[in-house]
Amino acid sequence: MKRAPVQALIVAAGMGTRLRGIAVSKPLAKVAGVPLIESAIDSAGQAGVTEFVVVTGYEGDRLEAFLAKLAKRKHVSIKTVRNDEWTLSNGLSVTAAEPVLREEFVLMMSDHLFEPGLLRDLLAAPKLPGGVVLAVDRRMDNPLVDLEDVTRVLTDDDSRILDIGKLIGAYNAFDTGLFCATRGLVRAIADDHAAGGPGSISAGMLRLAPLGLARTHDIGERFWLDVDDPIAHGHAERLRA
Repeated sequence: MKRAPVQALIVAAGMGTRLRGIAVSKPLAKVAGVPLIESAIDSAGQAGVTEFVVVTGYEGDRLEAFLAKLAKRKHVSIKTVRNDEWTLSNGLSVTAAEPVLREEFVLMMSDHLFEPGLLRDLLAAPKLPGGVVLAVDRRMDNPLVDLEDVTRVLTDDDSRILDIGKLIGAYNAFDTGLFCATRGLVRAIADDHAAGGPGSISAGMLRLAPLGLARTHDIGERFWLDVDDPIAHGHAERLRA
């Protein structure tokens, strides 16, 4: 039986000011000679993703030109969607892609490195129809995590999300930026924005959480790294050397 295609949505619209000294466009910042977004696509492809949707914004022309060449070079399907509200919250990149999204999709960040096995495990985990499953790191002592910037997650003993955000005081996990999502998350983000909220991914998660539609998957010892500033970029270069 032919397997259904696995689609990934990659958020790549932001300005990435903290990496400006390394690259004009953060998704194109190179680690070991490879642009971050190319590494993300390679890892996702090895995990089983067959279709990519990339939401662009800042330096959109430059990034879209690179992705068009990458699609030909790698023989992979890459669609691009422009988010004209890229200065606002990251969730608006998710809603901008709504017309081309499948009911279920992987949600990824363009500046995160991860081992393919992490996403492969997440894809094999139980799905949550109408909701979202977030891959989380429960290693509170992970030296690669930037506590000043990471999105924190609080879960109960059954891996249900109780709270999520960069500034929450009580937490027991870190958001790795990898989700098995559904259109339910897209609707939750859109509803939050329409109600005057930030319309962020975390805000959408907080709308799903009380309904039991936001859960987590523990990545165990799997590797991931948010390459968001020069320090993290240095870690990435050292690990990929």
